[in-house]
Amino acid sequence: MVTIRDVAAMSGASIKTVSRVLNNEPNVRPEMRERVLQAAHKLNYHPNMAARSLAGRQSYMIGLFYENPSPNYVVNIQTGALDRLRGEPYRLLMFPVENFKEFHGKMIAIIRSSGLAGVILTPPLSNDPEIMDELDQSGVPYVRVAGTEPRPGSPCVAIKDMIAAREMTRYLLGLGHRRIAFLRGNPVHPASNARFEGYCYALQSAGIPIDPDLVIAGDFRFASGLEAARKIFALNPRPTAVFSSNDDMAAGIVQAAHEHGIAVPRQLSVVGFDDSQLASIVWPRITTMRQPISAMAYTATDIILNLLENGWNTEEIRNVELDHALIIRDSAGPPFLANVAEKEDA
Repeated sequence: MVTIRDVAAMSGASIKTVSRVLNNEPNVRPEMRERVLQAAHKLNYHPNMAARSLAGRQSYMIGLFYENPSPNYVVNIQTGALDRLRGEPYRLLMFPVENFKEFHGKMIAIIRSSGLAGVILTPPLSNDPEIMDELDQSGVPYVRVAGTEPRPGSPCVAIKDMIAAREMTRYLLGLGHRRIAFLRGNPVHPASNARFEGYCYALQSAGIPIDPDLVIAGDFRFASGLEAARKIFALNPRPTAVFSSNDDMAAGIVQAAHEHGIAVPRQLSVVGFDDSQLASIVWPRITTMRQPISAMAYTATDIILNLLENGWNTEEIRNVELDHALIIRDSAGPPFLANVAEKEDA
């Protein structure tokens, strides 16, 4: 492993001078600073954050806590945070949480044992008052991703899930669908409820009553999409479209449709939410509502860095709302094509 001593030897500077340069401190001659930086680059030297934290009594660790069964969501969150940390002295630690209710009372201990300088919370942790109470007590700055509940002094990065779901439902209505099934996500995620509200609002505004038989429980996993599809296909009459609360479950429905000989979108339209990579890999490619997950994590990390640099001033806390976007691909079409296909099959 390359050490600070190696950089000092190559550059001809003292270890103290190298430390000053790497910490971007003043009182170093420009030519010496350049020699040290060139040596560090040639040696591909990266500071040991744990050692730096111990020596300077300053933490350079940011913790990202998540409880989400969708691997696509987790990858996008991690990518966004890492993109913002590129070139910064901070490092990202990922903390998977299997059951956030069992996590209560443990946050402060984790922060202390891991030496976290800041915390990023994703749903459903970003809406849990007990976890946020613990963070307030710890004094460690934190930012919430997709937090739906207002929290004074707690910055949040989110989209308008209800409005986005309403737009997607209206898109299906605009194609001519009237019998639209809705696949819900895990109910502990507030975004799941907000998306269901948007679906209901759009149908009721169009004069279409909510049919309980068309509302299917899911949990955001691909497997729950497969299971929900079997329930949907057993309905008589079968819905002409399915709106899934995320892309993983939508992909499960598409696969189940292939297995049952149901053509998408000729006999069944399927749409999702998130615009994860999976939506553009399956066939047909899934029409979805883009939630800029990576951008949300990038923005949350940017806020954390600003808080760490400028101090935890609750008067300057800001919430950020990012735009969603309807991404039209190949998995949705007019319902009359399904009716024609059924007549042909008959």
